[in-house]
Amino acid sequence: MTRDQLRAALIADEGLRLKPYRDTAGVLTIGVGRNLDAVGLSRGEVDQMLENDIDRAVRDCTIRLGSWFATLDPARQGVLVQMTFQLGIAGLLGFPQTLAAVKRGDYAGAAAQMLASKWASQTSRRAARLAAQMESGILA
Repeated sequence: MTRDQLRAALIADEGLRLKPYRDTAGVLTIGVGRNLDAVGLSRGEVDQMLENDIDRAVRDCTIRLGSWFATLDPARQGVLVQMTFQLGIAGLLGFPQTLAAVKRGDYAGAAAQMLASKWASQTSRRAARLAAQMESGILA
């Protein structure tokens, strides 16, 4: 049996799921029968997922925020990418006053809006660090 045949047979038997689920025995599973409870993920797999997620967050910011995003310095771009990573692009777009302040270069105002949010009350240390980075333009 070739590797391609084996792959096809395993997908046919196990199915392919892109989100975690409980199999018939109640085991947390993902992909093609990957037992997350017993096998988990390797560091390489986690690193690859992180790279993919960073790429997605950067792409979403680039597409959805428009050309002004590209004009930001790396520290401020990083704030918006990190917020997108955590909240998704829809979550970031739920900060219209923050984004308007960033777009016009009012970084202190953007930081204040960030800190006045429900997000900041839920993740206070992260929000404080990112707001400081937004205001100063210095990587935290």
